[in-house]
This record gives sequence, structure tokens and C-alpha cells, in this order.
Amino acid sequence: MPNTASAKKRMRQDVVRRSRNRSIKSSIRTQIRKVREAIHAKDAEKSQAEFRTLVKKIDRAAAHNVIHRNTAARTKSRLSHAIKALKG
Repeated sequence: MPNTASAKKRMRQDVVRRSRNRSIKSSIRTQIRKVREAIHAKDAEKSQAEFRTLVKKIDRAAAHNVIHRNTAARTKSRLSHAIKALKG
């Protein structure tokens, strides 16, 4: 347990940030699943629409350091490649 006032405050902040980060990561994972399901169903339009939503979420999370920027880039690249393969 924290002893100093600053350590107690830091602990309170960590709780809030951890819950926010978990929520954001969960939302991203759900969106990735939706994109992959659309790709698997061979639905190019739906996969493209879901991908656009995913990119917005991933970029925002990477900008706030919830996920690493290289992880964001890798995920977007792989899904984009899968969608392009589906189209052509």
C-alpha cells in the first residue's frame, strides 16, 4: 500500500487509466473481430466499412499510447492486405 500522499494519488490515477485502457483495447479487439468476420464472409463492402472504423480506433489508441504505434501499423497493414486480396 502507498505511504505518501503522492503515491496514493498515483494509485488512484492508475486505477482510472487501467480501466480506460482496458476498455479501449477491448473495443479494438471487438472491431478487429468484426473486420475478420466480414473478410471470412467475403463481404468486401462491409469489411471496408468496419476497417475504416477500426483504423480510427487504432490511431486514437496509438496516439494516446494505449497500444504501441508499430502494433497499430502492423494490425492495419495485415487487415488492409487481407481486404485487398478479397477484392482482387
